[in-house]
Amino acid sequence: MRVAWAVVALVAACQPAVSPSVDVDLPGVDTHMLVPSEKHTLSDLLKQELAPCPEVAVPVGQCVREKRACGKCVPAAEFLVKAVLDGLTNQQIDQMYKLRFDPAAAKTIPVDGSPSKGPVDAPVVLVEFADFECPHCAAVAPVLDASWGEHKDRVRFVYKFLPLPMHEHATIAARAAIAAGDQGKFWEMHDLLFSNAHALERQNLDEYAQQLGLDMKKFAVDFDSPETSSRLAQDLALAEALDIHATPTIYVNGRQFDGKTPLGDWLSNGGAK
Repeated sequence: MRVAWAVVALVAACQPAVSPSVDVDLPGVDTHMLVPSEKHTLSDLLKQELAPCPEVAVPVGQCVREKRACGKCVPAAEFLVKAVLDGLTNQQIDQMYKLRFDPAAAKTIPVDGSPSKGPVDAPVVLVEFADFECPHCAAVAPVLDASWGEHKDRVRFVYKFLPLPMHEHATIAARAAIAAGDQGKFWEMHDLLFSNAHALERQNLDEYAQQLGLDMKKFAVDFDSPETSSRLAQDLALAEALDIHATPTIYVNGRQFDGKTPLGDWLSNGGAK
């Protein structure tokens, strides 16, 4: 990627001259890795992108230089620096910046009644819409758990059920997880289901419940209960309202995770922070 930018710099040398230097020194933001062409790009972005503080209608560069108190502008500027270093186009950076930092991009996602772990009053809320038969969800499950584990004192991890219609066993696996949750074993069942995503027949689900020491009579009743059906329907309706059609889909403080930047950064900074 740095080679590509070097080529761009060589081509630019044949174009009309531009200012040889742009001052993008920002308090608390490391810009020393930027070459001159990247500094020009960053300078434009710092003037173009608005500060993520809802009450501050100024460019993010101005917000950093004036050391405004909202606390979100330095991480926003750091995001722009990294995006420029990664060689993304201005259009790509603009899209990613708005997704993560535009106050209007945050969704209201109700979490009451959903399985969760971490402090109920945590400043950061991680919400995952997932399907137990989805291979991508199974692959990301240990990554999410590890990321949450590193920030568990300040992050609440909430699970939403989104069994996709193309997965034959997704709905019964979700029912098993809900039934296990009724006995305080949701996350243990969650881990077993993702670890055995290739074996989700009803017999397998009963075996996992037995492994967890569940009351099997209660498990069977809860598995087929109207309350379990309602729980699934509620999450499916929410996913439809949010226009979610794929799993895993992840939100941090109401902002959809872009999958291109480290999740740890989002959890450390609270999504938009």
